[in-house]
Amino acid sequence: QVQLVESGGGLVQAGGSLRLSCAASGSIASFNSMGWYRQGRQAPGKQRDLVAVITRTGTTNYADSVKGRFTISRDNAKKVVNLQMNSLKPEDTDVYYCNIERVRHYGSSNLLDYWGQGTQVTVSS
Repeated sequence: QVQLVESGGGLVQAGGSLRLSCAASGSIASFNSMGWYRQGRQAPGKQRDLVAVITRTGTTNYADSVKGRFTISRDNAKKVVNLQMNSLKPEDTDVYYCNIERVRHYGSSNLLDYWGQGTQVTVSS
């Protein structure tokens, strides 16, 4: 089992900044990537929307809407991923979820994904 503990959400005015952090703990032998997703518009069967993801090798991918404003970073040894959110806009308001992808547990060959509980980000205009 893996636990993801998120922190850093809150209320900020437009143009402000927030920093989200997520720490993973548990029996993790390896993983592929860690990242942040947002709930987005709710619809039946709809998956969460990618915000930013970073692989173990440092490759990053960002949603077009956050490029140039958000920066994702990670510490593989500590299994921590951070999201620095600058120049926040009201449309960034959402619940943000931490994800760790393709986790292999010690003694297992299965690959599993895990999600955090979510942290609310609210940007006022």
